[in-house]
Amino acid sequence: MASHGRPGSVRKMKKGPTIGTGGHGRKSLEGKGPTPKAEDRPYHKAYKSKELAERSAAKRAGGRNAGTGRTKGKAAEEVVTGRNSVVEALRAGIPAKALHVAIRVEMDDRVRESLKMATERGIPVMETGKPELDRMTDGAVHQGLMLQVPPYEYADALDLVDETIDRHKRGHIGNAPLFVALDGITDPRNLGAIIRSASAFSSHGVIVPERRSVGVTASAWKTSAGAAVRVPVARVGNLNAALKSFKEKGIFVLGLDGDGDVSLPELSLGRDPICIVVGSEGKGLSRLVRENCDQIVSIPIDSAMESLNASMAVGITLYEVSRQRAV
Repeated sequence: MASHGRPGSVRKMKKGPTIGTGGHGRKSLEGKGPTPKAEDRPYHKAYKSKELAERSAAKRAGGRNAGTGRTKGKAAEEVVTGRNSVVEALRAGIPAKALHVAIRVEMDDRVRESLKMATERGIPVMETGKPELDRMTDGAVHQGLMLQVPPYEYADALDLVDETIDRHKRGHIGNAPLFVALDGITDPRNLGAIIRSASAFSSHGVIVPERRSVGVTASAWKTSAGAAVRVPVARVGNLNAALKSFKEKGIFVLGLDGDGDVSLPELSLGRDPICIVVGSEGKGLSRLVRENCDQIVSIPIDSAMESLNASMAVGITLYEVSRQRAV
């Protein structure tokens, strides 16, 4: 029978009664429920913003190793952003994973110098779109330049001490083991300056706790002026436990504090294996660290000056130890 509908259509004719669905099609009539929140819809801008925030939070949380034993930890990967900062970081010899340059970036002397130094050092140069740079830098001002800094490889403190003692016994190093330990220092510039002094006065390593302490960040690298390449930095889960182990291995632990038992010029342990411990400028040495020190050493200063910056105190002490060892 021909159809009287629109041309080309075929209309099926119903033939007799049909069997029902028995309720199986009921769900198709119920709808899909309430509309999801904007942040739960994958193609919505709010969803992408939420994902970015979660990634940023995870990245920040991953910056610390929460272990308490003898660990060989890593710092979180960092980025250096902005033309001046990138140039200074490359000049300081900071290890870099890649240099990201925005597509069609406006060239100036800083961009040219960055590209030249990266090429000379064999650092991969990546041309990256601005949206991707914005994402990688968490929206920081990057001016079309970003340097990826790989995680710092920390030494194991007790292994470093054992190796240094062994090298000294074998005559591979002339001076007795000399270490610097940090207690509660959180400013990366202080750490960088201490590493620089440690390198200048032949220290064999710098010890930092895993918690409530600064790590080797890009800022610390830059302040050290490349010395972080020459002086190993080791991490310990528990500074007090590490100091006790050092003492068992024959290393004298000297704490720096304004009201010390010994004045620095009267120090008699300069030629012995020693670990110099410095606290933060505000709080100084913690109580337990003081109790684990063999001596508390003070640096004579003008009475009008309350205290010295931690890195300055370490530099002066290392100079005196170096002077004694040279005599």
